[in-house]
Amino acid sequence: MTELLDQTLASIVTGNHQSAAVFEKYNLDFCCRGKRSLQEACRENKINPASVLLDLEKIYESKDSGGDDFSAMSLQELSTYIVNTHHQYVKREMPVMLAYLQKVSSKHGERHPELLKITALFAAVCEEMEMHMMKEEKILFPRIDEVEKMYRENGSIPVSSTFISAPVSIMEQEHDHAGSMLQEIRELTSDYHAPTDACTTYKLCYAALQAFEQDLHRHVHLENNLLFPAAMKLFSRESLN
Repeated sequence: MTELLDQTLASIVTGNHQSAAVFEKYNLDFCCRGKRSLQEACRENKINPASVLLDLEKIYESKDSGGDDFSAMSLQELSTYIVNTHHQYVKREMPVMLAYLQKVSSKHGERHPELLKITALFAAVCEEMEMHMMKEEKILFPRIDEVEKMYRENGSIPVSSTFISAPVSIMEQEHDHAGSMLQEIRELTSDYHAPTDACTTYKLCYAALQAFEQDLHRHVHLENNLLFPAAMKLFSRESLN
C-alpha cells in the first residue's frame, strides 16, 4: 500500500470512492486540494501516513470500489449525475438546515455564541451555492455538453478553449471559498462535536452540517478532478487530430 503515498488524493478517490471517507476522517482535502500526493498532504496536516494507509488497506481489501464508475461516464452523463445527485441534495437541505440553525442559535446563542457565527457562515454558503449551481446548470454544464458533442460528431471544436476554461476558473475559485467557509464551520463546531448541554435539535444541526460538508467534498471532487479536466482534455485531443 505504500505506493499510494505518491499518488494524488484525487486519483485515490477516483479509483476507489470509499477512500473519501478515510480522507474525511483525517480532514485531508481531496477535492479543492486533491492534486497533492498523499505523502505531501499527510506532511502538511502533521498526520502519520501509516495510520491513513492502514485505513485505506481495509477498504481495498473489501474489493468494493464504492459505487458508480464515474471515469466510464460521458461528460454529459457525469454533469447530469452531479445535478441530479449533488445539486438536488444541496437545494433540498440548505433551507431546512438554515431554518434549524436559526432556531437553535436564537435559543442557545447566548450560552454558545459560536452558534451565531456558524449560522451566519452557513447563510453565506447557502447564498453563494444557490448562485454557483445556477451558473453551472445554465452556463458551464451546457457548454461542456456542447463541446463534447462537437468533438464526438466532428473530431474538432470550433471554439477557443477559454469557452470552457474561463467559467471553470471562476467555479474553482467559488469551490475554494465555499470550502474555506465550511472548514471554518468545522473548526467552530469542534469537528461537529455538540456541547454536553446540547438539545436534540442542536445535535441534529451538527450532524447535518457534517453530512453537508462530506457531500460537498464529493461534489467538488467530481467537478474539479474529473469533469473539468476531462472537458479541457478534449481541446488537447483535438489539436492532435
